[in-house]
Amino acid sequence: MDVTLARTFLMVAEMGSFIDAARKMNITQSTVSARIKGLEEMLGRPLFARSKSGAELTTAGEQFQKHALALVRVWQRAQLEVGTSDQHSDHLAVGAPGVFWDGFLLRWVSWLRSSIPGIAVSATSGLSVLLTQRLIEGSLDLAVMYRPMQPPGLIIEHLFDEEFILVTSAPATQRRTSADYVFVDWGPDFQQDHAAAYPEFTNPGLSLDLGPVALDFLLANECSGYFPSRLVRSHIARGRLRQPKRARKFVYPVYVVYPEARNEEAYEPILKGLRQHATKYARPA
Repeated sequence: MDVTLARTFLMVAEMGSFIDAARKMNITQSTVSARIKGLEEMLGRPLFARSKSGAELTTAGEQFQKHALALVRVWQRAQLEVGTSDQHSDHLAVGAPGVFWDGFLLRWVSWLRSSIPGIAVSATSGLSVLLTQRLIEGSLDLAVMYRPMQPPGLIIEHLFDEEFILVTSAPATQRRTSADYVFVDWGPDFQQDHAAAYPEFTNPGLSLDLGPVALDFLLANECSGYFPSRLVRSHIARGRLRQPKRARKFVYPVYVVYPEARNEEAYEPILKGLRQHATKYARPA
């Protein structure tokens, strides 16, 4: 299928209007209409419900949307790899939630670039469910995440266990209260475990869904919150942060996920380097 049709469909879905989509793509409305009509004829279903107020996705349109995204991403990757083939002998597309890029995966990417000549790397941050979908569709080669789903065709390998600890920037003499507590959102599993352990913090005064960036707020203000120990251990060592006594810890396994059908010769040095970088975060037995 012409990827232009998928792009046009996605633009109409985003804008909610054939007119606005045409303006955004710098083409005529009749061209947009013709492309969508052709796409609907190919699929045998109406994708949009037209009205004077605009265009809304039908049930079939909602189903097609994820496939249209996949088509565009796979095409973009093909363009990237073919376009850089004269400069790079291989290309690795890797994804992970933002928490893993701070330190851990960026160091590994640096190692990749220096240890495997000719490799090009594309890195992306996203939610685990979206990364899994991209692995299935083939627009990602490898992903790192907490507790992944296990759809057929993917291999899941344990790397290390991530320990989340409570840290505070407030003086030891200051009594900890709910007023100085910052809830840092580390995902659904953490939300559930945190709610069970701290029911009194169910409605915090400040909630930050910012990943590692939330650490900057903690260092600039006298407050407390949960962070992966690997992100705060250096600050604890320097005395900028401390661990309150008897605070609950949360532990989540970290996995690397990659296709079962793969070029093992090309993948093995990549995975070996990732495993080696992960060993420094392994918790003592």
